Amino acid sequence: MRIHLLGGFGEKGRTSLAIESKGYRLMLDAGINTSVPMDHADYYPRVSPAALAATDALIITHAHEDHVTALGWALAHGFAGRILMGAETARDADLAWAAYAAPDDRARAKAAAVEPLPARGTVTLGPFTVTTGRSGHIVGGSWCVIDDGERRFAYCGDVVPDSPVFMMDPLPPCDAIAIDASYGDDDVPARERARQVAAFVAEHPEGCVLPTPLAGRSLELLAILPEPIALAPGMRASLEAQLAADEWLRPGVSGSLAARLAAARDWREGEPLPQAALLCHDGMGMSGPAATILPLAEQRGHPVLFTGHLPKDSPGDRMVRAGRAAWNRLPTHPTLGENRAIVAASGARVVLGHSCDPATLRALAAHIPLLRADLSTGASLDI
Repeated sequence: MRIHLLGGFGEKGRTSLAIESKGYRLMLDAGINTSVPMDHADYYPRVSPAALAATDALIITHAHEDHVTALGWALAHGFAGRILMGAETARDADLAWAAYAAPDDRARAKAAAVEPLPARGTVTLGPFTVTTGRSGHIVGGSWCVIDDGERRFAYCGDVVPDSPVFMMDPLPPCDAIAIDASYGDDDVPARERARQVAAFVAEHPEGCVLPTPLAGRSLELLAILPEPIALAPGMRASLEAQLAADEWLRPGVSGSLAARLAAARDWREGEPLPQAALLCHDGMGMSGPAATILPLAEQRGHPVLFTGHLPKDSPGDRMVRAGRAAWNRLPTHPTLGENRAIVAASGARVVLGHSCDPATLRALAAHIPLLRADLSTGASLDI
């Protein structure tokens, strides 16, 4: 089994890799890199048209831009194989395509035939048996284990082992694993981060703005924020759809979150910023209502708290560096302790890490000796 690292290794964004065995080539995810412009060579995965044309199938693990947005680009550059993703991912993917894909690529992706990927189950692709499970990161998010009969490779995608909202299924044993290394050696527990985020909101009774991805972290924030809560346009429908997908949620959470959602007010453009915690998307200020709300908040000195990744020179990054917004990570990826537990349980003898820069990967490798911090996008290896 040969693994090609196409994006997201030694960098944040454009997460993608390919697996070859017995004459079959499977691609996992096709993301983009929001830290560079769309016309930059590093915006899309590092894969040639010939390699795309030779790819038999593509699995998309979830609908965030760094995992799904390059689908149309891949179709335009030679990929003509099978496309598999979960029903919820297929439903939500156009939000990422609309915000971050070229218009023609968005149209190609929307027109493509998609086959269902089970939330928890198996699918056969050529010589591969692909086992899936819930990732705990987002409704519709899956991890994948690829078995060619001789080796087993686990691809975490984005996972959250102990989300208070979403369920993650345990990964089976494997020979090699690619872990979600987004946070490196950060080991601050999610409960403590949630307490800090809630405290920020409580300390600003005049209201504050919390940019967030439309799916995933938005539901985590709804669960922890002190009321009152306000929602930017489009947020309520997304939260309702996430709550309706019960199989992805922890038992018992949908009822309490539905009550909190019902109590939240809808904010509309043209209104004053509310005396409430205003949830708006995206989480970086690059698209969606956040692109309008953040300049307004900055102009008026209204408090803003970012809680996730901010690409370099994004509006959120600029505001935080200028001291016009605060930042505190609300974990939607594994902490150090969680990644150590994932690796130990897997029994893998080869460990890769995606979704972080080289320094962050080296910091994590100091605690996970098997982690290959020397490998980055463009590398290939045999297992």
